[in-house]
Amino acid sequence: MSHDSVTDRTATDAPEGIDPRGPRFGAGVTAVLLAVVLLLTGTSAAAWLLLVVAASFALGAALGTQGTWQGTIFRRLVRPRLAPPNDLEDPRPPRFAQLVGLVITGLGLVLGVAGVDAAIPVAAALALVAAVLNAVFDLCLGCELYVVLRRLRPTAA
Repeated sequence: MSHDSVTDRTATDAPEGIDPRGPRFGAGVTAVLLAVVLLLTGTSAAAWLLLVVAASFALGAALGTQGTWQGTIFRRLVRPRLAPPNDLEDPRPPRFAQLVGLVITGLGLVLGVAGVDAAIPVAAALALVAAVLNAVFDLCLGCELYVVLRRLRPTAA
C-alpha cells in the first residue's frame, strides 16, 4: 500500500510491520460474510452473522488485524504458501480501519435490534463496499482515513 509502509518510516516512529496481504485476505473473507448478510436480509440469521463480523472487527481493533480469526487463518494456512512480502506495512492504519468497521457494523446492529429494519442491510452494504475495495483493489478506506486524520492532527511545538 502506498499510504504508509514501514519501509518509508523511521524506526522510532513505527511499530513492527505486518504482511500487507494479511489484511487483504481478511477483507476478502469479511466481504463474503457481508454478502451473505445481505442475502439473508430480513432474517435473524442476518443479524447474527453481522454480529460475528462486528466481533471480528472488535478483535481487529483491539489486537490488530493479525489478532483476528481471519489473521490466524492467513498466518497459519496462507502465508506459508506465499513468497515473503516485498515490504511490511504499518499495522496502525489497518487497526484503525477495523475500528471504523466495528463502528459501522455495531451501529447497524444496535439500530437493527431497536427496530430500524434497514439498519442491518445498510451497515452490511457499507462495510461490504469497503471490504471489496480493500480485498480486490488494495484500497483500504479506513487506512486512508487514518492517514488523513494523522495529517490533520496538530504537531507538538
